[in-house]
Parts: sequence; C-alpha cells; structure tokens
Amino acid sequence: MAKKNDSGFQSSAGLMRYFDTENDKGLKISPKAVIALAIVVSVVVLLANTFAPL
Repeated sequence: MAKKNDSGFQSSAGLMRYFDTENDKGLKISPKAVIALAIVVSVVVLLANTFAPL
C-alpha cells in the first residue's frame, strides 16, 4: 500500500510553508510593547518639534 504524503497544496511550487515553521532565534516582542514604543516615539518627535523647531 502506498504511503500517503500530506504535504499541503501542490501549487505552492516549493515555497516554504511559514505557518509550519518555528524560529526560536529571533527577537520576541509583544504587540503591546510595539504599540507602546510607537506611542513613545511619536510623543518624543512631537515634543522635539514643539520645543526645538527646525
């Protein structure tokens, strides 16, 4: 009996299936931290523009 190979869609043409891979080497940042950092950077830019306009 032939062994069934469930490798996903055949139309992917050898492209990597990213949802199946796990990469533990990268930097992990929570979404809340990214939003907080964006808000802090925005406030710093606005304050810098207000107190030291170019």
